[in-house]
Amino acid sequence: MAKPSVTSTSHPSGALSLDELIDSLVVAHRSSADPLPFSGPSTCLASTRALVEEELGALVSRMHGEEDLAQLDRLREWLDQELVRLQACFAERREPRPSWAAGHPPTALRDNQRLVMLDALDLAPEDSLARRSLDPGFDVASLLVGLAIRGETRLANRALDGYLRLSGDYALIRLLSVFQVARSLSDARRALQRRPEAVEGEPLAHVADTMATSRRYLALAEKISAFRFPPLIIGVGVSGSGKSRFTANMVECLGAVRLCSDAERRRLYGIDPQGVGEEPPVDIYSDDATARTYQRLAGLAGTLLDAGFPTCVDATCLTRAQRKLLCQQAEARGLPVLIVSFEADDDTLKSRIVRRAQRQGTLPLASLEVLQRQQSVFEPFDGEERQQLVHLDTTATNATETLASLIQQRIYAG
Repeated sequence: MAKPSVTSTSHPSGALSLDELIDSLVVAHRSSADPLPFSGPSTCLASTRALVEEELGALVSRMHGEEDLAQLDRLREWLDQELVRLQACFAERREPRPSWAAGHPPTALRDNQRLVMLDALDLAPEDSLARRSLDPGFDVASLLVGLAIRGETRLANRALDGYLRLSGDYALIRLLSVFQVARSLSDARRALQRRPEAVEGEPLAHVADTMATSRRYLALAEKISAFRFPPLIIGVGVSGSGKSRFTANMVECLGAVRLCSDAERRRLYGIDPQGVGEEPPVDIYSDDATARTYQRLAGLAGTLLDAGFPTCVDATCLTRAQRKLLCQQAEARGLPVLIVSFEADDDTLKSRIVRRAQRQGTLPLASLEVLQRQQSVFEPFDGEERQQLVHLDTTATNATETLASLIQQRIYAG
């Protein structure tokens, strides 16, 4: 089936890469945040419910097929249940505000030199939906829906992972499916509204194409609302093992959200996760700081799993206690766990660390000392862990394909 066109009524004067767009969203959402969450009735819930009701009402008035109406009934029932179930989550959100798109000139989204969308969030600045006040997370939902409907699954996976890691707004994940379904409904309705009410003599092919586009968005909404059993994948490995590179690959391939210990460790102490070279005001690698970091990783893993998102932990996980703390998040929910041991010989580890230091313009001695310390405190896997364990030689030429195959066999096969 043909993908939606990238045509738009706007004429972009600039373009952003996906990483640049994510950076811009994070900055915009952070700078517009209120000092404290709103108390009392959730304006975020009210604005979301109003949008859902308007979109469903408009779709019901324009779609008369029995299957179409049954599908809309299923989506209405799911949304009604989620809006009730997630009331407490909505209450923690901040004041709704217009979309990022409303405050920026027409901006295209590109992947290298390839045009993905003429409007970065599939919203022109003058669009009424862009000017509507909604939770800032609706911008992320708009981006994900725009990419998903075009079959850009890897870009969508990368977008979500990057936004969460940089913003730290993991609470959004609990509401994201609702926002995505609401945006899908809006796009289904907008597709129908681009065609006036059927008139005599209108080409049947035009009518069929319009309905097909609308139904594609509704099918996406149902897919998003489907119940999922997400796995927890725990990466284990010392510095230079290739752990971060391979877990980044898992994000794009599996749609997993990655929890990076380095980012969360810095965030715990109010340090920008991207603040490369910043000198921390305190020792963020003390035993206490490490314990707090793993507690945070475990809590965030639970949040992501509850929301139905495959979760990948990128941390050294050197001790059994650290690994057990993480495993318990999935086990308590009856979800599958896979421990991946990322491995390489000593010469390769040291060579990678030296090359990384050269790229960063730093001396490798401190990093090599960290490696030696990590190797000395690593606790071998016990019998229980070995039941969930796979080993990956990251020096192998086919390591990426091997990891994908191992995950498929251990988690997704049957």
